[in-house]
Amino acid sequence: MGEMNNIRNIVILTGAGISAESGLRTFRAEDGLWEDHPVEEVATPEGFRRDPELVQRFYDERRRNVRDAQPNPAHAALAKLDREWDGELLIVTQNIDDLHERAGAQRVLHMHGEALSVWCRACDARHPWEGTLLDGPPCPACGAVALRPDIVWFGEMPYEMDRIFAAIARADLFVSIGTSGAVYPAAGFVQQAAAAQARTLELNLERSNGSHWFDETRLGPASVLVPEWVDEVLA
Repeated sequence: MGEMNNIRNIVILTGAGISAESGLRTFRAEDGLWEDHPVEEVATPEGFRRDPELVQRFYDERRRNVRDAQPNPAHAALAKLDREWDGELLIVTQNIDDLHERAGAQRVLHMHGEALSVWCRACDARHPWEGTLLDGPPCPACGAVALRPDIVWFGEMPYEMDRIFAAIARADLFVSIGTSGAVYPAAGFVQQAAAAQARTLELNLERSNGSHWFDETRLGPASVLVPEWVDEVLA
């Protein structure tokens, strides 16, 4: 990036590409399939109403996959940046895994929810969860049998958008890592960052739908590009 000396506040958006190297296949908008299921079946409120058992089984499997996966060097590098950067930093992830946290990052916001969390539709509480939801367990807070995956499905509002927009408005640098630029509202963050006069950088395996919005695009695997970039920032 060259002129890092006037960078104080950083917002990082991470997507499927940062977890792919940890073995987590993730939903891609282009073919409309997620783990061989049409997203309408497993990632919409309508799909859940139509066949709750299918959806619960699907997310039971996602929780197992997340538990089995390990953070890769890209997650480790962002955790190092989080530890050592004394300006503002917010890692906004579209991913539902906890690999950022397991690598040691703390300033993380899951805009699309988390695989290892459940949401009670009766009392609105959220709870860490690693087991199955298939057997209709009661909510630990209110006892209702109303738990669902704590995942933002298509047609639902992503979490903490006000906090994300506020961070982007203050950012000097916006970095997008491993995201297709196909799913809104996240795909629009780069335009908001540019409007706020932030510098913008994309790290991705291939050019994305939104590459033309960025000041700079670097192509390659996240496990290589992210550690290199973090070393630059901290140098």
